[in-house]
Parts: sequence; structure tokens; C-alpha cells
Amino acid sequence: MRVVIVTESFPPDVNGVAHCALQTARHLVRRGHTPLVIAPAVADQEAAAEAEADAPCPVVRVPSLPLPGYPQVRVALPSRRVAAAIAAHRADLVHLAGPFVLGVRGMTAAARLGIPAVAVYQTDLAGYARTYVGTGEGAAWRRLRAVHGAADRTLAPSSAAVRDLEAHGIGRIRLWGRGVDTVRFHPGLRDPALRRELAPDGELLLGYVGRLAPEKRVDLLAAASALPGVRVVVVGDGPSGPALRTALPGARFLGRRTGTDLARIFASLDVFAHTGPHETFCQTVQEAMASGVPVIAPAAGGPLDLVDHGRTGLLVPPGDPDALCGAVAALAADPDARAAYARTARTTVEGRSWEVLGDELIGHYLEVLRERTAVAA
Repeated sequence: MRVVIVTESFPPDVNGVAHCALQTARHLVRRGHTPLVIAPAVADQEAAAEAEADAPCPVVRVPSLPLPGYPQVRVALPSRRVAAAIAAHRADLVHLAGPFVLGVRGMTAAARLGIPAVAVYQTDLAGYARTYVGTGEGAAWRRLRAVHGAADRTLAPSSAAVRDLEAHGIGRIRLWGRGVDTVRFHPGLRDPALRRELAPDGELLLGYVGRLAPEKRVDLLAAASALPGVRVVVVGDGPSGPALRTALPGARFLGRRTGTDLARIFASLDVFAHTGPHETFCQTVQEAMASGVPVIAPAAGGPLDLVDHGRTGLLVPPGDPDALCGAVAALAADPDARAAYARTARTTVEGRSWEVLGDELIGHYLEVLRERTAVAA
């Protein structure tokens, strides 16, 4: 198959949409298919060139502007490159990754060219609108309905996302999760020297990994960071960084980390905490579980599918700092429970490789192509 992946984000960006698009392209190449990626241009041309040299397929960049208030996020500008690239690639199918701006143009081009499209829902944009501007949810859902309604199939990453999409009038939905690299993220990478550096007095290491942005609610860790014998470790960057350093004065902020360095940090934690309530999936939860680390997460969105409460970690009411603090205190006081959760967490994700999930995705592509052929006949 010749597949065009139209994505709102791609490396060197570090986020769920970019990572999933990269893994999809890699898997398609491994299986003998021919992908092309269309993504917004990034400001750091050197980083983009490095990322594209490491990409498994050609990447077409579309002019973009930084999102006001969050310059790390780029928004694509109108461009004829999208339709031209899809046509030149002679695409059999268009894959829309987290479509909202660039993805809408990709959907329009696919429809005009008569090419089937699969739209992958990845970001709770309505929730982000509520968080950032206090309004705009309705407009976000209207845009999502337009693009997903035009697609041949929508793939949702969690049962909560499926319910949300259905409640807003979007159909033709299938569940498709995310893979995790269980070789890269592994309990064997636990590093005693790193633990001594981060917790010189033997404190329990409570970690967060992800963007430092308002919707992630990392500020909810403030009460837990004040617990005796607990050291909070924050990995990531973003616009909320300065405020969080003030709110969490005892925490260690390690900045953005990737590759083996990130995997080593994950495995060296005692407990992983995710705090944001707007996750359609939450890949960092899977990475923590693969690393053999128990998880505390809000009982909302993607974590509902990932965290088995009382077996792989604890679910707490979203936005409740006291409940989060109580969960941390409970795990800090019970090393046997932490060890049991860690073992079960690792076992739970061992069958969720990108190879398995990538083959599932190709199965969805083939079904869509067969359905189109049947309609044409």
C-alpha cells in the first residue's frame, strides 16, 4: 500500500501524536508498504533535518506558525502542498493523525481525489479549549465532527474516547490502542546511581513525565511533594515550567529527556503519577508500566483502560490533590503492594508491542479499502 500520513505533529516534536505517527511510518516500512509523511514545519531547522534523516520515509513540511501562548506547538498554514503531495505519492489511503488543522486539509484533499481516509482521534481538543480559553468546546466538536464524519473510519485509542466520540455524533468508530516498546522500557534499567543522585536520603521517587502545560495539572503534585520521605521528579518542558518550579520547590526538574536516558529514569522511579484529566490514551502510563513501575492516574479518559485499580496501580478522582496525595502516601507505606503492582504492570503490557498494534492498524486499512471496493462495485 501507498499511504500518506497527514499529522499535526512529527519529530523533532515530542508528544503522543508525533510519536504515534513515527511508529506508524516505521511499521509500514517494515511490512513492505510505502508511506509518506506530511507535517507542519518546525522552527528548529537543524533539529528537523536530524529527525528527517532518521525518519523511515520522506517527510513533506507545510509552512506553520507557533500557537499563541505555546510556541512549542506549531499550527499549519493553508498550503497546496498537502493535495499535491498526496496526488504525487499516488496514495491508496490517507491516514489522518489527530486531525484538526492540517488533517482537515488532508481530508479535503483525500475526498477530492477519491482516496479513502482513516482518521485517528488522539487529542481531547474540546478539553483543551475549556482549559485554555474557558470556551470553544462546541466549536472544537463541530470541527472534529466535520473531519471524522468525512473519514471512512475513525480509530479511537480508548473506550472512554469511543464513548465521547459517539456522544458527539461521530460514527464508524473502531478501538485502536497504542503500542509500547517493552525492550526500551524495561525494569532492568533501574539505576542505583541515579536513584542515589535523585534521592540521596533514600526517599521514595514519585515521577511525572510529559509536557508542562496547564491541561496536564502537574500542580496537583504539590501536596504529595510535601510528604515526608517523598521526592518528586518532573521530566519534560513547556510553558508551565516556571510556575511549577515555584509550586513544587522540593521537586527535581530534569527537563526534556529522550531515548535510553528517559527509559532509565522511568525504571528508577518507585511510583509514576499522571495528573492530567484530558488524556484520550496516555502513553506515559504504558511506558511506566513497561518499566515495572506502579501508576497513579485520574479515573478519566485513557487511564481507565490502562490502570487496573488495585492490581497495577491506583485510580483517583480527577483534579483532587488530596486523593492523589493519599494514594502516594498509601503506596509509600506499602512496599509489598508497590512490588506486586510493578510485576503485574509489566506483565500486563508485554503483549502490546508496536508490531502487534501496527498490524492491527494495517488490518483497519485493508478493511476500509475492501469496503470502498465493495461500494464501487
